[in-house]
Amino acid sequence: MDEDLTIINTNTRNEKIKSFFVTNKYRIIFGVIILLIALIVIYGFDKYKTSKKKQISDDFNLITIEYSEDKKNKSIDKLIEIINKKDPTYSPLSLYFIIDNNLLTDQNQINELFDLLIEKTSLDNEIKNLVIYKKALYNADIASESELLLMLNPIINSKSVWKSHALYLLAEYFYSQSQNQKAKEFFNLITSLENPNQDIRLEAEKRLSRDLSE
Repeated sequence: MDEDLTIINTNTRNEKIKSFFVTNKYRIIFGVIILLIALIVIYGFDKYKTSKKKQISDDFNLITIEYSEDKKNKSIDKLIEIINKKDPTYSPLSLYFIIDNNLLTDQNQINELFDLLIEKTSLDNEIKNLVIYKKALYNADIASESELLLMLNPIINSKSVWKSHALYLLAEYFYSQSQNQKAKEFFNLITSLENPNQDIRLEAEKRLSRDLSE
């Protein structure tokens, strides 16, 4: 009797499963097709991004390796082109190369390129903070106190690894302006950080004991 009931239950379950697949045949086929299309699109997009990244990498390496004074203008155009592609790795590196080799002298143009990286490029937080710090460093000689503070505020109000660098830049800025009290406050902030850059902390301590001790 129990065996008969088991057989009946099994047959009933099989019939229900069969009926479900027959009833929903087109929905299942449609679902499988959609899934396959989605997988193909994802794979294709990933392959496209990888290929694009490799091309940008190759372009950047070729520009920097073959750079010479007689190719300066051509190099600038190609580096700016890479910056405009908003690549999280090679766009910042292209701007750094331009600045380090003094390829552009127009400060407004350089700042526009910085802003493109900071505001419109998908950067990791610490890479973005580094770009912000480099922008402030680039402008430190001509920026006003309020402009410099505004640039560095995102780093100062964070726990970034670049925080001690930002504070040191501000401290040195105020020291160069003979605003010793403000300079001292920022140097002291560095020494009170939980995990400052040790070289920066050492320099801050030297400045406090050598030049700002009472």
